Amino acid sequence: MAQSGGEKQGKLDFDESRIDSGIDSYKSISREQDASSDRSQEKEKACVTDERLDSAYVSSSLNVDSLGDIIEQCSISECESATDCEYTEEEVNFLTTVTEDGDTILHLAVIHEEECFARQLIDLFSPELMDIQNNLYQTPLHLATYLNLPSVVKGLVKKRVSLELQDQDGNTPLHVACEQGFWDCANEMIHNASPSKLSCVLEAQNWRGLTCLHVATLRKHHRLMRLLLKNGVDLNLQEGTSGKTALHVAVELHDAPAVNMLLNKGANVDAAMFNGCTALHLAVGRQDATIANLLCQAGADKMIRNMEDETALDLADGNDDILALFPFDDIQIMGRTVMSFS
Repeated sequence: MAQSGGEKQGKLDFDESRIDSGIDSYKSISREQDASSDRSQEKEKACVTDERLDSAYVSSSLNVDSLGDIIEQCSISECESATDCEYTEEEVNFLTTVTEDGDTILHLAVIHEEECFARQLIDLFSPELMDIQNNLYQTPLHLATYLNLPSVVKGLVKKRVSLELQDQDGNTPLHVACEQGFWDCANEMIHNASPSKLSCVLEAQNWRGLTCLHVATLRKHHRLMRLLLKNGVDLNLQEGTSGKTALHVAVELHDAPAVNMLLNKGANVDAAMFNGCTALHLAVGRQDATIANLLCQAGADKMIRNMEDETALDLADGNDDILALFPFDDIQIMGRTVMSFS
């Protein structure tokens, strides 16, 4: 790239001495402008005193103001494309610095919701750099999802970052979106990911054995459930601890709309947990006549026995509303009907 006056055009200008360090956490980060700062009036307005949503992440050794100073030093946008810029080894080392908490400058830009700066870094970085996990095994994509920044999520996914990396709880970024109910972030991941990557993510279990569909069902995020169902998730995937499908989970939560949705999309009504219980066993055991009726209408087998050798009828425990769903056969002696219970 051509140089003028001994300086590269469109480079990242910075003063390495401005990097702060030694801050233990983001537990109570103040967004208030330091009185001695010469930051612009517009930047002042963007800073407010607030307890951060990302406080649970406890990640970074740079504070808000020092990161703002770094951003003001940057001139990435002077290039037509950040990938066209030429950088010195010193500048590359700066951009790829990892803090004591394992965060890159991209992690920090996302944490502070500096979306414009984050997108510039995304344009600049290779997928390998953007897949670096911090000490809590979070990638920038995890953080962008947790903070509900769909534009950053879109930029990351379009650059083909990994959707499969798991944080300290085993959650992929899509798990995080399903946990928090962030439909926009989930939608960006699903529609910008390659089919092969998406398939792997939809089948991935976190350390509790839950897939994304299990998590969305647990949180009763019906819109997210519909998004997953529309995009090829296996309805009958079992979670890893007890073998529940999403249908079992919805029944346990007495979530009739979710049960109806799953059945309409073709969920196996007779799928059994590791202990042999079907969704009907769970509905009857919980005295939920409404959901038991939905399952029976979907063709649930009333005679399946669990590992305790119990049918769903055995669990009815005298509940008339549920017993009405189980018609008795006529009693016959020598081939002749002597009593009818139907």
